[in-house]
Amino acid sequence: MTITVKLSKLALSPINVRSRPEELLEIPQLAADIEARGILQNLLVNPVKKPRGSFEVFDGGRRLRALMKLVQDGVIVAESYDVPVKVLTGDVATLSETSTAANFHQLKMTPAEECRAFQYFIGLKGDIDGVAKRFGVTRRFVEGRLRLATLAEPIFDALSEGGITLDIAKAYASTENQAKQLHVWEAYGGNYSNADTIRRVIASETMKSTDSVAILVGEDRYVAAGGKIDPDLFSEDGDKWVDPEIAQRLAAEIMQAEAKRVGEELGLGWIRPIASNYTHNAAAGLYRVILPQPEPTTEQVARLEEIDARQSEISIEMDDESLTDDAYQALDREHDALSDEIRAIHDTTPVLPEVLKPQVGLFLKLTIKGEMQLDTAYYSEQPVKVPGDREDEDGADGDREGDDRSTGGTSGKPAAPPAPETVAPGGKPLSARLFDELSMQRRDVLAATLLGHPGLALDYALFVMIDDRHSSFSAYGSTIRARSPQDPVSGQQPETRARVYLAEAHEGLDAAWTEHKSEVDRFEAFRALDDDSKANWLAYIVARSFEAKPSYRAEHCALHNRLATIMEVDVASWWRPTSENYFDRISKGSILALLADVGGAALTARHATMKKSEISSSCEKLFAGEAIVEPEARDAAIAWIPDTMRFLDTVTADDAEADVDDQSGVIEPADTEADEAANDDEAVDEPAGDEALEEDRGELAA
Repeated sequence: MTITVKLSKLALSPINVRSRPEELLEIPQLAADIEARGILQNLLVNPVKKPRGSFEVFDGGRRLRALMKLVQDGVIVAESYDVPVKVLTGDVATLSETSTAANFHQLKMTPAEECRAFQYFIGLKGDIDGVAKRFGVTRRFVEGRLRLATLAEPIFDALSEGGITLDIAKAYASTENQAKQLHVWEAYGGNYSNADTIRRVIASETMKSTDSVAILVGEDRYVAAGGKIDPDLFSEDGDKWVDPEIAQRLAAEIMQAEAKRVGEELGLGWIRPIASNYTHNAAAGLYRVILPQPEPTTEQVARLEEIDARQSEISIEMDDESLTDDAYQALDREHDALSDEIRAIHDTTPVLPEVLKPQVGLFLKLTIKGEMQLDTAYYSEQPVKVPGDREDEDGADGDREGDDRSTGGTSGKPAAPPAPETVAPGGKPLSARLFDELSMQRRDVLAATLLGHPGLALDYALFVMIDDRHSSFSAYGSTIRARSPQDPVSGQQPETRARVYLAEAHEGLDAAWTEHKSEVDRFEAFRALDDDSKANWLAYIVARSFEAKPSYRAEHCALHNRLATIMEVDVASWWRPTSENYFDRISKGSILALLADVGGAALTARHATMKKSEISSSCEKLFAGEAIVEPEARDAAIAWIPDTMRFLDTVTADDAEADVDDQSGVIEPADTEADEAANDDEAVDEPAGDEALEEDRGELAA
């Protein structure tokens, strides 16, 4: 039954589900709207016995509070103001369920919808202050939404579809110049950058004359096109070019002309210019064409055999303790030179078959010195068959970059299924960027765990350094040979517990010896450290040598998996999926598939009607153990990690299979007699952890 009731007869029901603090309910805005348009929706009430004729509002609490604010402000009088209500009766449980349902299905306008709405109202009346007052918001808020409404179309569409956040959209709207917005959008998009980055790039209204684009264009061409220069008299960094858009346009014209010339000269399907020295993002969605390596010639095979024999002789000669230092170093240099010769023979540049030229292309890059340079990697828009591939090979002719990691098959064979660690819940492949980032975060977990195992770090370091002397092409998953790891993703990364722990561990190291000026003094000071300090430095240096993954391939290092098994790494205790590092980066369908795995159809149904951003925020709380759900679903969520973050040890020293805990990410060796025997042998013959380290130190000291 729908009636009108005097405001003075209404009170808030204790079963109303709205329980947030008053300041979070946006009462002033709602009060302004009611003052302008009145109550647009009935309040749900139930009658109470005392005082007679009174009602309690169990749905519509915000509207009731807004009305009471208007009473306090003297806008209306409670005793004479009629409020439309719908009277319902029932027990407490029924009324509470009705209140929950009424609030659960309310859908707040998106920022994009607000932009278009304010744009419409301003277009009708042209009164920003009037519209702001009627909606109970500030003039600045309305102006901000109007600015967003003038975003370049692709950016506004991305905001409307949830492809970028409101913060990212505001960063693009920091300028009214749609050309500049589009220029930054094409370079950065909305997936791999934060609002600060976008705002910083847009705010940069000048370009240094030392920029690669400026070097390519040249000052004369830039000035002739109307560009202005602000000489910098107090810096050696170069003059400032005030009109970077002109330089960018001229650079694009130069590179496009060169790309056309090179394409015609080489006969390739396409040449794509990019104003960068890196092709990783530009290759998203394309297939990497892997050309077969030319077979070694008879002469090369013979030379490889000679090198192998000579390196074996060198290894024997270097074991002679009577060698002088000069003789030892000469043999060492000869061994390295022979290894370089082996690499040169195996690194022969493949030849692109004529039949493939119309189907593939190259990227024309711009180096930091402003020089145009062709990349050496071929790409295709569709999978291609490379002539000469063997029928029995499992590999495909191209690696797909970007969102799809599937590969084109050879000789009509179907592509091999993607590795489990490259697939999101529900079966959709992870993006290349997300796989790379998760690989780096997985690496940090392994590194953080190794800090507590200096003995194992010593074993690992010694093995890599010694074994590398006898094997030219082994993959150790480490830069222990004095190389810094080359992470597949640059820029600011999501903060994780493992990364914070590594930083804190570094702060806790005894670094007083680093303050000496000469390397000799630093070395002597380091030697004076106690054994525990040296062990901590060893563990840290080895831990920080870990590579996220081999090169740009979508796989993980088997030796990392073995280390994690030995240490029983619990990934779930170090890393949890958040909106920033995971949920915002996979599709809504993948998230719903994951929720079905964790909590079944009921949990999925609760999220199915939500927007992607809302699901992401909800999942961040759920998988951190902060959401109120069934105990089984909570336990499964707080233990879940994606396959990309697992350490899957499939091969042990005795080829024993490993049992993988599907929820926690902890890997334990299979319980077999062979394993028990191997473990018993290790327990008897080999001291573990710090004991092994102490024993090694004792031998060195002796």
